[in-house]
Amino acid sequence: MIKILLFAGMISGMVSANLLLKVGAGETGAKLSFFHPALNVYVAGSLAAFAAAFGFYFFILRTTPLNVAQSLAAAQFVAIIFAANLVLGESIGLMRWGGILLISIGIFLVGLSTD
Repeated sequence: MIKILLFAGMISGMVSANLLLKVGAGETGAKLSFFHPALNVYVAGSLAAFAAAFGFYFFILRTTPLNVAQSLAAAQFVAIIFAANLVLGESIGLMRWGGILLISIGIFLVGLSTD
């Protein structure tokens, strides 16, 4: 159960970080900037979310083989695509749906492995 929560935390952190970075990268001018236009509140938030995701992944790696952890972490790619669609209105084309299907099958197969 703890591993599921750690993976959920890592994936949530990565999704949040990517959404914040995408929004922050599109901001121009100093209206949201603390120090420089490239470092606004969204970019700073993305850095914090990346750091949180790193922390969760660190604890995952303490108890999970790297090849399994990285394979299961691929769920972040699917989650980010869905979040970009829901939050940013980005479309998901047919080829991307195919990629999502392949990634999902791979995650499922790795999840079934016992070695």
